[in-house]
Amino acid sequence: MKKIGVLFGMENSFPGALVEHINARRIAGIQAEFVHTGALPLDQTPRYAVIVDRISHDIPFYRAYLKHAALNGTVIINNPFWWSADDKFFNYSLAAKLGVAVPATVILPHKQLPEGTTDRSMRNLEYPLDWDSVFAYVGEHGFLKPIDGGGWRDVYHVHNRAEFFKAYDQSRDLCMIYQKAVEFKEYFRCYVVGQKKVHIMTYDPRKPHAERYGQDPPAYDKKLLKRVHEDALTLCRALGYDLNTVEFAIEDGIPYAIDFMNPAPDAGLESVGQANFDWIVREVADLAIAKAKKAPHLPELRWSAFFGAETKPVKAKKPAKKKLAVKKKA
Repeated sequence: MKKIGVLFGMENSFPGALVEHINARRIAGIQAEFVHTGALPLDQTPRYAVIVDRISHDIPFYRAYLKHAALNGTVIINNPFWWSADDKFFNYSLAAKLGVAVPATVILPHKQLPEGTTDRSMRNLEYPLDWDSVFAYVGEHGFLKPIDGGGWRDVYHVHNRAEFFKAYDQSRDLCMIYQKAVEFKEYFRCYVVGQKKVHIMTYDPRKPHAERYGQDPPAYDKKLLKRVHEDALTLCRALGYDLNTVEFAIEDGIPYAIDFMNPAPDAGLESVGQANFDWIVREVADLAIAKAKKAPHLPELRWSAFFGAETKPVKAKKPAKKKLAVKKKA
């Protein structure tokens, strides 16, 4: 019997619905259940052919457990090695290299010294920072957000330098990025499953969480939707994620990729709505079953191999000709 395990935390609707949906298909030799584990010996054989990971980004024990399982043949959705190494600034850099539009973005040093460091630890850091160049590149209307954050934690929307520095002063020892605000009229959040399936949802991050997903979207330009579809696939294939959400803010007809490091994306019935919920349950079930049929996955035992696992080659688009110049110090 090949088992599909679901590893989750506080969420309620999606994990149970996924397990029920897989088991309701009554596929011979495949069964789904919630993951159950305790202290883990080195020589323990994995119980699961596939694990759908919804929580290890918050629990170091679970992340170590999943790496051990992957090393021993379990297929993890998503790859815990790549997820461990990922960050938002790299993602934006990658998107720009691939020709996907992203807003002007800079990475900033920690406002407060990280724990265990001193001024001497920062001897390679420019001081004072050239803030004029930062604002010349990004502008004064933007967002400050952690390099590895999620769920809108420690995100600040600023409209001028005074608001920027007030927010930056509150960022503690977090590593922050500062990104130009996109003046959008349309905004999409896209489920991407198996690096093949894309489900485009209307979304408004300005509304309360339970009201953000549009349940009755208007008709959109087909060329715009096609570009959103293609860019979402390009990003997830390059990142190697089999489950992700990619967010696009549309300004002057251009979809700017805003957030695409969501390997445990929101899938709660209470927030996404019934139609979107049914789609994501069905597609993740299809993906997990397909991978279980091929399991076990015997990895190549080199660190670099984990990053390239099951990714498809991505042809880079030509970079946009128009670029913002960074103002140099005199």
